[in-house]
Amino acid sequence: MIHEISSKTIDFDLIRMLLEKKVKIKLSGEAKQKIISCRNYLDKKLEDSDEPVYGINTGFGALHDRSISREDLGTLQKNLVMSHACGMGDEVPEDIVRLMLFLKIQSLSYGHSGVQLSTVERLIEFYNNDVLPVVYQYGSLGASGDLAPLAHMSLPLLGLGEVNYKGKRQKAEVVLGKFNWNPIELKSKEGLALLNGTQFMSAFGVYCVLKVFKLSQLSDMIGALSLEAFDGRIEPFYDQVHQIRPHKGQIKTARRIRYLLKESELIAKKGKAVQDPYSFRCIPQVHGASKDSINYVAYVFKNEINSVTDNPTIFPEDDLIISAGNFHGQPLALALDNLSIAMSELGNISERRTYQLLSGQRGLPPFLIANPGLDSGFMIPQYAAASMVSHNKQLSTPASVDSIESSKGQEDHVSMGANAALKAYQVCMNLERILAIELFNAAQALDFRRPGKTSPVLEDFVARYRREVKFISKDKPMYDEMNKSVDFLRNVKISLPDP
Repeated sequence: MIHEISSKTIDFDLIRMLLEKKVKIKLSGEAKQKIISCRNYLDKKLEDSDEPVYGINTGFGALHDRSISREDLGTLQKNLVMSHACGMGDEVPEDIVRLMLFLKIQSLSYGHSGVQLSTVERLIEFYNNDVLPVVYQYGSLGASGDLAPLAHMSLPLLGLGEVNYKGKRQKAEVVLGKFNWNPIELKSKEGLALLNGTQFMSAFGVYCVLKVFKLSQLSDMIGALSLEAFDGRIEPFYDQVHQIRPHKGQIKTARRIRYLLKESELIAKKGKAVQDPYSFRCIPQVHGASKDSINYVAYVFKNEINSVTDNPTIFPEDDLIISAGNFHGQPLALALDNLSIAMSELGNISERRTYQLLSGQRGLPPFLIANPGLDSGFMIPQYAAASMVSHNKQLSTPASVDSIESSKGQEDHVSMGANAALKAYQVCMNLERILAIELFNAAQALDFRRPGKTSPVLEDFVARYRREVKFISKDKPMYDEMNKSVDFLRNVKISLPDP
């Protein structure tokens, strides 16, 4: 199976398939023609006129007033890529780099960037052969595009930098030799087309959105399971309550919890407590608010991955080359900060439910162990969850409210969206672990309710979990079981309907 890149709108389902199935890609005939036409237009424009055009026959940033001779236009672009490869920190995960490549190819395919067809096709060859440039986390200010990360992504086109190939980090020139690929000779505008763009922020954002779609469903499932194990009440999930405060996410969450608990023996029994703590009673309000934020973030990123974000942009049909600001990451920075807060709150309320399950209330033993005192049981997994919840709160401080002037004041407002992306990724990873700890506790607590049964949907979910993680009868090293719980959430297939 090969995905053909064209002007058709791409969505999250397509990107999920590309990531999970490692589908190869190619350009459609339409996309090839757009790329060629734009390049031909730019070449002719430069032949017919000496008029300065930013970044094409001028310097960059604060050096925009420096004119570049025709014979140096290719060198200018090569120098741009080399000089901007200033990334530092940890390597970007390979799935994110793979997404960066795909999103850059998609953006260039619209025919407004002035690149050579051979440049785009080499990026496709990298993607299809899993030749993944080594990219570093720090260096982008989220305006003028993700300059440093995209420079590292682009260096191997020139036979420079490093790539990860077949599980090994290697010099790009060595891997190019294995495929008999010659380095690309960049022409005018191409370095800018490669480096100006939001593909670092977009790749992290899309990855997190895809992951949080699932984690949001798991939050509802695990929250419903905890409610059952805590001997909670169903009344706070009745539809009437939510119709008089009609936030979409809140209504959807309550409806889903009712679906998840349908035909449950445990929830049908009248609990002794008149009222549950907020972490149970307010699941619709808290999970629902996060759902609404996630949907907003998904809207932003779907727009972005179907956009042209380099600069200047070229419109051959209108005989226009426009230097503007589509590379500015402000829409993404705000969305990523919002996503961090939404994910942080899903983790925050999850850890509170874990804490309640350990408290020795409602017939459950303290710390969910049969012999508390001799055994500490589930005391310390909650500490691990609490540490990550605290870290997520710190990471949820907005990056988008910051700006540091750069390039001698020419770039005087930046989005810091790249830092927002890195924070959102870490919050997302932590949320997955926090939910895994809640599931670890909730499944243990449920076993103390036996022979009572929860709903068929949740019984099936717990049965699958119990194949990987067993009931804890006495103290043992818990980190193995916690990591198995994370792996379970990462690999489990769920598809909850919208009942």
